[in-house]
Amino acid sequence: MSFIVENRPSDSSFVETVMHGHTAGDGVAIRPAECNWHMVLVRVDGQTQFRVVGPHTTAGELPYIAGVELLWIKLKLGTFMPHLPVADFRDGEIALPDAASASFWLKGSAWQFPTYENADTFVSKLVRQGMLNHDPIVAAVLQGQLAGPELAARTLRHRFQHATGLSHNDIHQIHRAQRAAALLQHGVPILDAVDELGYYDQPHLTRALKRWVGHTPAQIAKLHAGM
Repeated sequence: MSFIVENRPSDSSFVETVMHGHTAGDGVAIRPAECNWHMVLVRVDGQTQFRVVGPHTTAGELPYIAGVELLWIKLKLGTFMPHLPVADFRDGEIALPDAASASFWLKGSAWQFPTYENADTFVSKLVRQGMLNHDPIVAAVLQGQLAGPELAARTLRHRFQHATGLSHNDIHQIHRAQRAAALLQHGVPILDAVDELGYYDQPHLTRALKRWVGHTPAQIAKLHAGM
């Protein structure tokens, strides 16, 4: 992908990373599945738009054009907007309406567009105003910790899906495919990756990587060999 990018970790407990950059050409990239949702600022041809971009449950193609500036704020799993469930924009995105040349509307209030430098401050303000929340049950489930006997399994599933837009199994399968791709990218043989991550056989790994990463194990291994 012809993209120039800079990213940094965040000081916010609600944010995983902040990234910005611009496209240097036209093309189509493979977009892997993504468990987290993002707040994205897009600038093109003098126009600016603020979007919420949901988790994606499969890999897909992402067309792009030259001259687009982008700011991504990647929210941690379990962070959600109480008034806009993540499931409402899973496998898609919602463009928030413009309020003025440098702001957008969110739940009846005008908000200034964030920048790469002040993204953490922007998120902190959203939290203070009740626009963002975080459910600690998500981290507990992902870490295999019991959430407490007072919470029934059905309640746990509901809270997990409300906060992430995905099921626990969705996230497990996506993360496992990402780990497999990382092993192959580091030169681990395909059958060793199958064994290490508990896939039934190579065809099982191939189906998983094609669905969630967008490449076969052989394609990923070939990319490693060409580095």
